[in-house]
Amino acid sequence: MARYLLKRFFLCMIAVMFSVFINFALVRLAPGDPISIMAGIEKPNPLMIEALTKKYGLDKPIIVQFGMYLQNVFRGDYGFSYRSNLPVTTLISERVGPTLLLSLTSLGLSILLGCWLGLRAARKKDTLFDRFFSNLAYVLDAMPNFWLGLMMMLLFASTLKLLPTAGMIDVRAGYTGFQNILDILKHMILPVSCTTFLMMPGYYRIMRASALQAMNEDYVTLFRAAGMPRKQVFRSYVLKNAVLPVVTMIGMSLAYSIMGVALIEIVFAWPGMGRLLLDSINKRDYAVLSGIYLILSISITAATVLLDAVYAWMDPRIRLS
Repeated sequence: MARYLLKRFFLCMIAVMFSVFINFALVRLAPGDPISIMAGIEKPNPLMIEALTKKYGLDKPIIVQFGMYLQNVFRGDYGFSYRSNLPVTTLISERVGPTLLLSLTSLGLSILLGCWLGLRAARKKDTLFDRFFSNLAYVLDAMPNFWLGLMMMLLFASTLKLLPTAGMIDVRAGYTGFQNILDILKHMILPVSCTTFLMMPGYYRIMRASALQAMNEDYVTLFRAAGMPRKQVFRSYVLKNAVLPVVTMIGMSLAYSIMGVALIEIVFAWPGMGRLLLDSINKRDYAVLSGIYLILSISITAATVLLDAVYAWMDPRIRLS
């Protein structure tokens, strides 16, 4: 196991380097640059543009810029934002907390609801319960996330005035302590509900299909023919084998949890990584974009290695050699 994980670690490091370089190059080859924005759109000073270009090393070839970036990263320096002149680590650390709070809460609720409904639908195949939630899953899957967010905001915030429209806290109220926690929870209801509704159908369908496949295996038929109670067969054998595909989906969802709710954050003005990414793209903030892509690449590769280890632990049939 240790040898396999070490090998996977080195392969993942190569994948991270390749992914970061591709994103690094594509961002800089895209139309527009931060120097033109910093110098001003109307009558920019050519001398200022030349000085800023040399200051930030944008006059060098992309491969040279990438080498300089890697040297700084290995020293723990992720650069400064061209837009705010703040360290990239400061900007990302301020935004990653709200994003993880929103995404992990939504992920946990969608896993619990989706798996529970999927198991019940598998046990009640072809009943009204199964048909209703199967059709509902397809309807929710077809909804754009920003459209669902706007409709929920229009209904519960603008029309019924039950929940806040946007943001993470009520700035005017100035709550502290436990009241501040309640205020954050109140602002989380709409974005978390919207994200949960959109993520839940995937877990529902995978759990339902996996449970139905496991229930049709020969060993399940043998256990039931031998007189073993149906609930015991389901809990001891069906559930254990049906959960493996769900673990795969959970691992990939964890990998994308940092940026998976970007559009929801923009719709509800949630102060997370999604808003930071959008602002950085509009302002061509290369340093911040490179830092975000680096974190995303590392999270995906780390989740992949963790997923392989969990698979081997849950299913002894898997041999990591």
